Amino acid sequence: MCALPKPFHHHHRHRQRHHHYLLSFFLLLTATASASAVDPKPVEALLPSDAVALLKFKLKADIGNKLLYNLNERFDYCQWQGAKCVQGRVVRFVLQGCGLSGIFADNTLTRLDQLRVLSLRNNSLSGVIPDLSPLTNLKTLFLDHNAFSGTFPLPLVSLHRLRSLDLARNSLAGPLPIELNSLDRLTYLRLEWNRFNGSLPPLNITTLEVFNVTGNNLTGSIPVTPALSRFDISSYLLNPGLCGKILNKICDSKSPFFDDTPPGVSAPAPLLQNVGSQGLLASPPSTRRHRRIGIILGFIIGLLILIAIVLLLVTIVNKRRNHQHQTKSVDYSSDEENETENEIDNRNVSTFHAISTNTASEVRIVSKEAEIKEKKLELPQQHREKSGNLIFCEGESAMYSLEQLMSASAELLGRGVIGTTYKAVMDNQLIVTVKRLDAGKTATTSGEAFERHLEAVGGLRHPNLVPVRAYFQAKQERLVIYDYQPNGSLYNLIHGSRSTRAKPLHWTSCLKIAEDIALGLAYIHQASRLIHNNLKSSNVLLGSDFEACLTDYCLLVLADPTSIDDSIPTGYKAPELRKSFHRATTKSDVYAFGVLLLELLSGRPPSQHPHLVPDDMAEWVRAMRENDDVVGDDRLGMLVEVAGVCSLTSPEQRPVMRQVLKMLQEIKESGSIDNGNDTYKGYS
Repeated sequence: MCALPKPFHHHHRHRQRHHHYLLSFFLLLTATASASAVDPKPVEALLPSDAVALLKFKLKADIGNKLLYNLNERFDYCQWQGAKCVQGRVVRFVLQGCGLSGIFADNTLTRLDQLRVLSLRNNSLSGVIPDLSPLTNLKTLFLDHNAFSGTFPLPLVSLHRLRSLDLARNSLAGPLPIELNSLDRLTYLRLEWNRFNGSLPPLNITTLEVFNVTGNNLTGSIPVTPALSRFDISSYLLNPGLCGKILNKICDSKSPFFDDTPPGVSAPAPLLQNVGSQGLLASPPSTRRHRRIGIILGFIIGLLILIAIVLLLVTIVNKRRNHQHQTKSVDYSSDEENETENEIDNRNVSTFHAISTNTASEVRIVSKEAEIKEKKLELPQQHREKSGNLIFCEGESAMYSLEQLMSASAELLGRGVIGTTYKAVMDNQLIVTVKRLDAGKTATTSGEAFERHLEAVGGLRHPNLVPVRAYFQAKQERLVIYDYQPNGSLYNLIHGSRSTRAKPLHWTSCLKIAEDIALGLAYIHQASRLIHNNLKSSNVLLGSDFEACLTDYCLLVLADPTSIDDSIPTGYKAPELRKSFHRATTKSDVYAFGVLLLELLSGRPPSQHPHLVPDDMAEWVRAMRENDDVVGDDRLGMLVEVAGVCSLTSPEQRPVMRQVLKMLQEIKESGSIDNGNDTYKGYS
């Protein structure tokens, strides 16, 4: 909303100066409006350059005189509607939904050479967007929801500090320039609902987290770059001429669908599917011709596997008979063990296929109790092959089978760095969360290493961790099963829905959530010597009592670092990880915690966090909160200090997580914020 102007203060001792600046104000407006009037240069010299810039902008943009700008003192422009100053210079100018209906004239706001944030969204400004290249310090530019015309403002590509750019819902036309790639710090780019045409340039801005070109006239294939491939179909809709793998639309009927798969990367393997229902894992769409070819190939491969199994069984039976003649005890050689492993693995693949077609009559569940039974049968260690079965973590009972899980109705919850997450509702109404790991990203981790790691992660139990209950692996498939948390994520709590932005949480709630997260992280670091490695607000869920619980912890170690470097949100990524993800440590978790704490306190995502010195950071947080924490102002400042020390550039200077937890608990104890009640039923 367009904020109301702040009250103006009149001082009797400056009455003469008051009239002087008012006169300058009117002379300036008259001089700008008519070239035949007073020469504006002497008048402009009486005012600070930033005041002149704002007045000139108002003259052309505010035809309806919505902005009640006035000068009582020399620096009153810092109190004008939308303006924010630091040391007398305008660093932020935000006029959102103010009813501006003129033009954004040249040589007006471009004088604000210290401007960091410019937002004129949701007005009725028209004409072309002026040359903004003089705003070399600009980091955020929102001009969306106006009536700007012309082509893409090419001078913007020279603003190398720009992080957020929104030109959506205007009437811009023409091609998108490939020079956008020079904005190598850009994390937010929205261009939807304009009239851009031509092909989509091969954008590969590695920092990009938000991207949308929906509702334009773009044509041709979507370039397969690491940056553009991160975004799903919703970023490209309603461009009738666009095609490519992301849109599931073939560009050339002569070319197979997966021709645009990058060299050296195999096409994704088919997924499990419960035929006749919307199963947990659905196969990707394909043409009928591909399906027929797939059926034929599947039949041939199945027949070959069956023949191989028969031959293996005959060989094994013959060798067993030979051994029984030589000794009464069963003595397997290493070669025979390998053959038995192959036999079991092939049987599991067959069972896996049978489940996917609803013809399986039995599913074997492997839990710790099942392992004991196998030991009683005195089978060799290698015979306890677990691939192809649901494995419950230590101490967990087998509450459901793989068949029940595969037959569950599924709801997509989200796509993450390393896989896709579903909500699965089984026939017995049991609800679990299932994370399907990306086969390509985890291909470098062997089956044995995956099992060892999941047993370690599955052994972690803490009130502020979402527990891993079971896991599964077979050919091309790896699943991790968690408890389902019905109260949503911390991200949704902080930022609200797409249609409404939530008000920043009260600082006491921020402290409670921060303490919960710190408890979970400290436990991971101390109990297991593992690291979370993917901490962000969407990976913090709210439990039944609205306690904050960490999820998706300790899984990124399973992925090839080169395959996920570009997928990690840069806002949470510690500086040492921006060169190589191999350098992840507990201190990089501490850095992400500091960013997350700042997100909690400000209500702004990391992509909108400014780079400020610690003293200015507290002031920025209070400004974002609209000064609603008057009573707890000191402790709010303490929380900002904790966020600052956690997110220091040097890992050596950051505290360890148990020290962070102690800081938070001391802030809590200093004010007795919970009033004797440790149970929070919600956040306000």
